Amino acid sequence: MSQSLEAGYRRCAELTRQYGTTYYWGAMLLPQHQRRDVHTVYALCRLADDIVDEPERVDLAVPQTGTPAERLAAFRRLFFEALDTGSCDEPVMSAIVDSIRRRGTDPECFERFFDAMALDLRQETWPTWEALRDGYMEGSAAVIGEMMLPVLEPYTDEAREPARALGHAFQLTNFLRDVEEDLDRGRVYLPQEDLARHGADPSLRRVTPQWREMMAEQVARNRDLYARAMPGLPMLPPPSRRCVGTALVLYSRILDRIEARGYDVFSGRVRVPASEKLGVLARTLTVGLPRPTLP
Repeated sequence: MSQSLEAGYRRCAELTRQYGTTYYWGAMLLPQHQRRDVHTVYALCRLADDIVDEPERVDLAVPQTGTPAERLAAFRRLFFEALDTGSCDEPVMSAIVDSIRRRGTDPECFERFFDAMALDLRQETWPTWEALRDGYMEGSAAVIGEMMLPVLEPYTDEAREPARALGHAFQLTNFLRDVEEDLDRGRVYLPQEDLARHGADPSLRRVTPQWREMMAEQVARNRDLYARAMPGLPMLPPPSRRCVGTALVLYSRILDRIEARGYDVFSGRVRVPASEKLGVLARTLTVGLPRPTLP
């Protein structure tokens, strides 16, 4: 492996450690050859997402100038050109395409992903859960599960649907946790139909009885998605099962903490402490996965 490619893989690991701590902790349970490929998938998604959500955070691996839409389009072209040729001068992109080509990931996954990122720049609200799930999360969440599957080396193709459900579950948890941040960006990822039915208004940025009722409904939906993902765990080899199961448990605990705060997602970001993450990791290695809270 060239020094440039090694540097690219190291940077992908740094991005995952810095911004995707749950993914990073889960990947620690994988052999190194799988771990680095988790990092590359995460890095690609993080870099594209930052162009959309954090345009002031400029990374050397992405185009530096232009509007977010122009930068995202340029990043998309750079990615597919590198994927087609199998090479790129930029170390991070070189590592990403090296990993994807080696794993044989379907390029169509990335078309859906970049389409969803572009949609994020044009649409701020979603009328129904079905519209949010099928119109946006298909390319921003479900497809991430599909991207990860070649890395996780499942025993059967039947692992695809649980992986997609887990992608949906992870992102819905993010939506529920990050209401305040998304409002600051002018976006609401809670179905307008559900908000209206409960008379809940996130723009008030305060917890009301209506807000609690609406959030309780969303948390129940979220837990159902985690339950749909659970049957996929036995379809994975033991290291992959521990990795995915640990991430599932840790992410689902965000929901527990949202509930414990009375659905207050306005007065500070809900987090699972590092000590708790270490505890779950240690338990997984010694006695097996703890059970998440499910319906």
